[in-house]
Amino acid sequence: MSALPSAIPSAVRRPIRELPDELISQIAAGEVVERPASVVRELLDNALDAGARQITVRLAAGGVRLISVEDDGQGLPRDELPLALRRHATSKIASLGELETVGTMGFRGEALAAINAIAELSLLSRAAGADGAFALDGRTGELRPVARATGTTVEVRELFFATPARRKFLKTDATELAHCVEAVRRHALARPEVGFAVWHEGKLVEQWRAAEARDPRLADALGEDFVAQSVAVEHAAGPVRVTGRAGIPDAARSRGDQQFFYVNGRFVRDKVLAHAVRSAYEDVLHGQRQPVYALYLDIDPARVDVNVHPTKIEVRFRDGREVHQAVRHAIENALAAPRAGDAVSVPAAPFFKPRSAPAVPAWTQPAMHFAAERGLGDAAAMWPGERREPVVAPLPSFGSAAAQEAPPAASFEQAPSAKSAAHGDDAWPLGRALAQLQGVYILAENSQGLVIVDMHAAHERIVYERLKTQLDGAAIASQPLLIPATFAATPQEVATAEACAAVLPALGLEITPFSPRTLAVRAVPGTLADGDPVELARGVLAELAQHDASTVVQRAQNELLSTMACHGAVRANRRLTIDEMNALLRQMEATERSDQCNHGRPTWRQLSVRELDGLFMRGR
Repeated sequence: MSALPSAIPSAVRRPIRELPDELISQIAAGEVVERPASVVRELLDNALDAGARQITVRLAAGGVRLISVEDDGQGLPRDELPLALRRHATSKIASLGELETVGTMGFRGEALAAINAIAELSLLSRAAGADGAFALDGRTGELRPVARATGTTVEVRELFFATPARRKFLKTDATELAHCVEAVRRHALARPEVGFAVWHEGKLVEQWRAAEARDPRLADALGEDFVAQSVAVEHAAGPVRVTGRAGIPDAARSRGDQQFFYVNGRFVRDKVLAHAVRSAYEDVLHGQRQPVYALYLDIDPARVDVNVHPTKIEVRFRDGREVHQAVRHAIENALAAPRAGDAVSVPAAPFFKPRSAPAVPAWTQPAMHFAAERGLGDAAAMWPGERREPVVAPLPSFGSAAAQEAPPAASFEQAPSAKSAAHGDDAWPLGRALAQLQGVYILAENSQGLVIVDMHAAHERIVYERLKTQLDGAAIASQPLLIPATFAATPQEVATAEACAAVLPALGLEITPFSPRTLAVRAVPGTLADGDPVELARGVLAELAQHDASTVVQRAQNELLSTMACHGAVRANRRLTIDEMNALLRQMEATERSDQCNHGRPTWRQLSVRELDGLFMRGR
């Protein structure tokens, strides 16, 4: 066994000195250029800033051997070509005031210099009104006349040839090509008036023609299905305007690979925006599914800082809460309208309304107590009793005899029958009820064909939305603990508890300092009294530290109401009359977000006549 050295040799002292310009550029290039797609992104930014209306990207070996970006923009004069390759040389800004209100895609003046430090770069350009074009060799500085129309072409060859260690980290050509195409797609989604084309090894890979409106570009770049399975977003709140399209919950994916958010035309990835979008979907999205969207936020450039990271993909907002609320409300409003159609003009009869005060089952007592404390009107209508007097009402002639029997477990007021409706099927997007299947599904007929409704999921959403409306921001009832639960808290948890002392009671929590490093939980929400108070307190404090307090309060209230609505909704194997089924359908048409239950599962599905014909091979 070898002996360890008695002493570690001291490092040889080296004098402090300035780094060579070339090494400085190569270090800076490591932040700006990560892979070929980074080069494509930077060159596209410059082309768009130059006013290009057609941009062509040519690649070889996934962009490692060649990246050529050609545009028809304003071009560069001959005397500015050498200056364009110098570090921190730009025409975009000239003062700190302009930096704080950046309105262009590029502004740092680092991209071309960084690329030139790690690759072979040549710049060809002809300024508008100039007699000819000139080409600049980035290595030698040689300037020579060439033939070219107005615009600029930047050619980058042998990427990372000067830093071979970085080249080893690149993936296969196919992977790098996919990243380059994605970089072009992101720019294409933000600028529908500009045409884009991507060539690889002499073959056209992708092309997006210039469009006058945004929707045609979204259909070209993301597919017709994206437009068909999304809703338009249009919302303005003070200085913030949010537009675009948000995918319906049914279109959610297992990965977040179709999430595009733009701030003043710049593609960004921001935690505030991502959380706002997720919050808007939390009531309608199932499990860990990821929503799809292409959203555009327009805001005064002075209210957002884009000078956060060299890649310019991160931003900071002066008022994050203002932006968060605007984005969340924009998507919530867009998703709220039932996709079955607009609310019917004739008010629907209540789906669940007892004739007399019933005996309430034991499992509904906590929910009933909560409703009574909060002053929720007609609370008994939310949770059915076990025994109710049946209401025998005249029923339409259609439907089986079994379907026309009064339900044994509950009674309902008579809904407008499909036979006597004056508006017809077209006024009822979910159609008229036909029968009940296996005590779980309602079958209905509309002008498109057959509608299948999960009655428990549908009624769960109706009850949930009614509870949310009636609660209207009231505090959650709390239950004091006989013995406070204490725990060792981090400095951030202590600070959050002190800062949010006025907010915690709205969540049904009372958390107070017990010592400089200990917190005591003295009260918890009444419905969660049997849970772990320490884990609950830690989770809430972590959420409050990261997100706006009002958002946390609303989410906690909604989770509680969702649980209550799930227990209060009509159960499976309940036999409903035709009128009761129609009443449920009418309330679905009038209830926001009724296309999904509280857990994000769909509440109804449409089968067209053509699909039914296909099942039986009719017309073949």
